[in-house]
Amino acid sequence: MACDLILVLDEPSPKSVEPLLKQLVGEVTWVKIGLQMYTACGPDCVREIAGWGFKVFLDLKLHDIPNTVARAVESVARLPIEMLTLQTSGGKPMMREAIKAQQAAKPSLLLLGVTVLTSMSEADLRETGVPTAPEAQVVRLATLAIDSGMSGLVCSPLEIAPLRASLSPHVRLIVPGIRPAGSKADDQTRILTPAQAARAGANYLVVGRPISQAPDPVAATRTILRDIEEASSS
Repeated sequence: MACDLILVLDEPSPKSVEPLLKQLVGEVTWVKIGLQMYTACGPDCVREIAGWGFKVFLDLKLHDIPNTVARAVESVARLPIEMLTLQTSGGKPMMREAIKAQQAAKPSLLLLGVTVLTSMSEADLRETGVPTAPEAQVVRLATLAIDSGMSGLVCSPLEIAPLRASLSPHVRLIVPGIRPAGSKADDQTRILTPAQAARAGANYLVVGRPISQAPDPVAATRTILRDIEEASSS
């Protein structure tokens, strides 16, 4: 199964990531813009970075009443983005309205359902009133998302196998919480190496600090890409 790398841009502006991206032209195709950059400089940051030739995954984790989320999808669909996230805990009506808006505005846009954040442990879930283990909750929310018409999911590496076992093979899995062997876990609690995640069936691996904070980001990227390629072909 083919697996691609998505670089996380954990910075407040395109200017602050420009030196890194200049180094990685030709190495990385996809980048993820999240709340930090989007709330700092808005849609212009998406247009600027897409204009440099990168495919953009916009990670906003939309979560509101169905009509509000649908209108938000309409708005961001005008931007040069390829992927957009929603919170699956918003429920089936919200996701269905979002899909209707996406199909009308940009059929090629991939809406991704976020299940349980990779930073959350079982104890964290219990504090929010969810009595089940993260894996069970992920499968429950993922099944709800696919039943609603979503075609992609964001999940931790540890949930790749159970999702592949319970869902259609056509469902695309976008996987953060990737840490190369020897890297710090940082604020992630459910992690795998790039090779392990690719072998388990991930379609995209989302990696930030192991590349952006590496002494040599190009070398770090090439090592991850080599691990992905070897795992995908084995």
